Amino acid sequence: MAQQTAVDWLVSELNHCLENSGNIEVVPELLVKLQEQANKIHKEQIIDSDLNATMRSARGLNANVSVSRVKELAEQYYNETYGKN
Repeated sequence: MAQQTAVDWLVSELNHCLENSGNIEVVPELLVKLQEQANKIHKEQIIDSDLNATMRSARGLNANVSVSRVKELAEQYYNETYGKN
């Protein structure tokens, strides 16, 4: 089964909120909370993707790399690319 993307999660949560409230209006505070959670999911997905790709490449080259160092570099990449912590 494919992993749920941050966008898919956000749409699902918005649909869930609308179904439960029966109201089309969405509270701005809820949107901020959902956006923060979606950004967190997105960050984790980007870091995990970079980590997995780097580790696969390293194995293919028979290189010895530290997972913690690769994760640190992946997080650095995310922060530089998306400008967020």
